Parts: sequence; C-alpha cells; structure tokens
Amino acid sequence: MTRSGVAGAEEASERTCIVTRTKGEPEGMIRFVLGPGAIVVPDIARKLPGRGVWVTARMERIAEAVRRQAFSRGFKTKAAASESLPADIEALLTKDCLQALSMANKAGLVITGFAKVEQAIAARTIAGLIHAADCGADGMRKLGQVLRRSYGFEQTVPRVNLFSSGQLDLALGRANVIHAALLEGAASEGFLKRCQKLAFYLSGSPGVESPGEACGPEPDEPD
Repeated sequence: MTRSGVAGAEEASERTCIVTRTKGEPEGMIRFVLGPGAIVVPDIARKLPGRGVWVTARMERIAEAVRRQAFSRGFKTKAAASESLPADIEALLTKDCLQALSMANKAGLVITGFAKVEQAIAARTIAGLIHAADCGADGMRKLGQVLRRSYGFEQTVPRVNLFSSGQLDLALGRANVIHAALLEGAASEGFLKRCQKLAFYLSGSPGVESPGEACGPEPDEPD
C-alpha cells in the first residue's frame, strides 16, 4: 500500500488515545512516531512514516502522557518523551496557524486596518475576524457591535484572538496589525480550521468565538 493509501485509511478511521483510551477522529488527536534514539516525535501533519500512537489533542493530555510514560506503553518499547513536549506542540500548532494565515494573505484574503475591517464587516463579505491577543478591549467591542448589526446573533462569524500583534506582523509582513478580517476562500477556511485545533489544544484559552461572545494503558492500535 502506498503512503497516500495509509493516510487515507487514517482519515476514515477512529483512533484510540493512549492516555484516556477513548476513541475519536484523527482530527481531534495528535499522532506521534519514534525518531532516532527512540525519541517521541509529534507528527502534526500525520505524514511521518512508521507506526504511530495517538493522544487527544489537549495540552494536559500530552503532559499526562509524558508523566505516566504512556508513550513507552503505546510503542511497546522504551520511548523518550521530553517534559517540554506539551509546549513544543503548542509552538508547532501556532506555527502551522500563522503559516496558514500567511497563505491566506498571499491569496488576497486578509484585510487589515480598523476602518477597512469595519467596512468589510458592514459589507457582509468576511469569513472571520482576527484580533491581536494584546489589543485593547475598546476596539474589540466596537467591531463586535458592527458584527452584531451586520450579522445578528443567529449567524456565527468566527473571531480569533490567539496571536500577539508581533506574531500577526510577521505572518502578514506588515507593522502594527491589531485587527484583521478574513475574506471568504479556501485559504481562510484552512486558517480557521487550524485555529480551532490550537484553541482546543490550549483548553480554555481565547480562541474562535461567535459575534455574541466577548473576546477575550493498553497499547494503541498500529497505523
């Protein structure tokens, strides 16, 4: 079977978390493989070769897997998992999100600047709204009011505030990005999907919200 065939089978099947023993779709989990020296390596894109084990995509579950040595049980061999693994995965997921945002920007789907974002919301042309995590509450409140006037409470428009202004600056190649709007398109959808996974991983951190909300030990089955 080709590697693409393996990936297709993974997408269509449930996997088992080596920590909780609950089953779920691959999208809600993180795959791990063993690298050189039996070091546990996160496979965020689910493309690395070799047998994999899965953990629910929550930071506390990864930390629990490290603490309980669940990877060694899952791989049925001694596996070295760094205590920094939960933070390392957060960094990988964040990088994945920001790369997706950069791609959306290159596709012409990102608008920045308060006035331009406000106009895009009023025109009902946006797929999502981004606030810098370090932005002021007043700007979020004003844009939230425009969202409610334009879309109402019935229709959900995703709002993301997972990234600092500095991170947004680097991803978009612009200075002082505080608010941005996403226009509809495949690249915007890809970015929002990745943001949902990061928000779920962080478990309780501000993530993707609707207009009405304030921003703010058995071994796993083989692949």
